[in-house]
Amino acid sequence: MDDLNLIFNRKSIRHYQNGKEVGKDKLKLLIQAGMSAPSAVNICPWEFIAVTDAGLLDSLAERLPNASMLREAAAAIIVCGDPERDDSGIARKFWVQDCSAATENILLAAEALGLGAVWTGLYPDQERIGKIRPLLSLPERIIPLNVIPLGYPAEKILPKDKWEESRLHWEKW
Repeated sequence: MDDLNLIFNRKSIRHYQNGKEVGKDKLKLLIQAGMSAPSAVNICPWEFIAVTDAGLLDSLAERLPNASMLREAAAAIIVCGDPERDDSGIARKFWVQDCSAATENILLAAEALGLGAVWTGLYPDQERIGKIRPLLSLPERIIPLNVIPLGYPAEKILPKDKWEESRLHWEKW
């Protein structure tokens, strides 16, 4: 049950302690957790950009109103997909699911490390993608799925209980 508590205790953190850095070793560990996610036919269409530069975090926040908390964040991870990763077309069909699984692994790993994190969406919003593509020098084939602002929580937030028995259907609808 302790392992399940990690899942039940995960929450979206949008305010971070000022001046407390998230080291590259922790960022690397978070991305390693992301790369441990399941992937269709093990294509692993993900790519990750780790950002710790305050100026770049501020520039991302300016361009992404839904991610304004980047101004307070110590770091961010941009989860991207490469739909052209393989010749079979598997990545083209499943990159969003694969990169979403990687994102959830990162969010859970952040919780395990005592970090605060929040999933801020980019894809499929072409306007948001267009605002950050040049800033991050993204190749045309790479699609940013989301930005995960990270830092040490500045506030204590209780997790939300999202369980609704009425949404569970046994055998049939």
